[in-house]
Amino acid sequence: MDTQTRHIPIQDYDYPLPDAKIAKFPLARSDESKLLLYRNGQIGESVFKRIGDFLPPRSLMVFNNTKVIQARLPFRKATGAQIEVFCLEPVSPADYVSVFGQTERCTWTCLVGNSKKWKDGVLAKEISIGGETIVLQAERKQVCGESNVIEFGWNNPAYTFADLLEAGGVLPIPPYLHRETEASDLKTYQTVYSKIKGSVAAPTAGLHFTEEVLAGLEAQGIGREELTLHVGAGTFKPVKSDTIGEHEMHTEFISVRRPAVRNVLDNLGHVIAVGTTSVRTLESLYYIGVLLEANPDASAGELRVSQWMPYDEANNRLPVAQALQNILAYLDRNGADQLVTSTQILIAPGYTFKIVTGMVTNFHQPKSTLLLLISAFLQGNWKPVYEYALSHGFRFLSYGDSSLLLGEGGSF
Repeated sequence: MDTQTRHIPIQDYDYPLPDAKIAKFPLARSDESKLLLYRNGQIGESVFKRIGDFLPPRSLMVFNNTKVIQARLPFRKATGAQIEVFCLEPVSPADYVSVFGQTERCTWTCLVGNSKKWKDGVLAKEISIGGETIVLQAERKQVCGESNVIEFGWNNPAYTFADLLEAGGVLPIPPYLHRETEASDLKTYQTVYSKIKGSVAAPTAGLHFTEEVLAGLEAQGIGREELTLHVGAGTFKPVKSDTIGEHEMHTEFISVRRPAVRNVLDNLGHVIAVGTTSVRTLESLYYIGVLLEANPDASAGELRVSQWMPYDEANNRLPVAQALQNILAYLDRNGADQLVTSTQILIAPGYTFKIVTGMVTNFHQPKSTLLLLISAFLQGNWKPVYEYALSHGFRFLSYGDSSLLLGEGGSF
């Protein structure tokens, strides 16, 4: 076990981020955002719509196609108290596709805002869809620390839970924006390629891509692949412990189709991840292959990548191609077209990247696990990158500018 990583002081990953540097809204044209360029210690800049000019030949770009759901459900008690139920992940049914298709009831793990005002009883709210009024009820079944297990029920089976969220929910935007969700966020806080519902936060590196940029990359011969990681609220959870070893990483749902695994295998050495969520999913594939090497008949639940698995030397001996072949063989044996599991992977200095050779990513919060991931990829050289961005007018966080970080094989 690499104890060095566990003992990393989070204070070493702090930097001054003035509020004025945090982008509260996106640019009118997202592909006009600034693009920081990094390779082998060299830093430059361009504009995002020119990203294709800087990608290495034969690059395969991998995108997270998750879609942000309107996960915040506001209720008002008879007393007038406002209670907000924030849906995090499904419990029953646990499958995202199934839960959104439910027509009578479903259960979710949720955060509850103003929880002290909801001691007992059932919350109810009226939701109007197509001229009809549906009553949605919420009943608290269990409290587990900050999380609550909430059962939802409604009185009209003509409508699914997805319909109710779309009509009665509020799109969650990052708390550090310090503003309410606006109508424009419904469009600007989704990637143009989003399609699989389930996230409570956007994979924000992808917000810079327009249909024109994607078409340009295709014309240039840049490969494109998709996978799914549903971003949880834990992505905004700051590291509050003094060292990384005391921080519990959040777990997130991932789904990767068989053709995507094959495409990654065929393009090893050329994989550019769009966003840290794509990075975490791709790197998790290696360790899933390691788990299958030891247990070829593992269930989906047994293929979950734990936080510290990558830091045990015994888990890093399998060739990358063999790990991916193990996944393909597993899918074949089970007659499955996609790998569905979860990951708790923590990527921090001391981590050795297996699949990702470059990434597109925004600028992240101080003392965050996302900044640790960037530092790991840059081999500790994150400070010059962030100092350049701060001193050259880059906008930070979800609606801010982005960077293209390339490993040894990249070029400008």
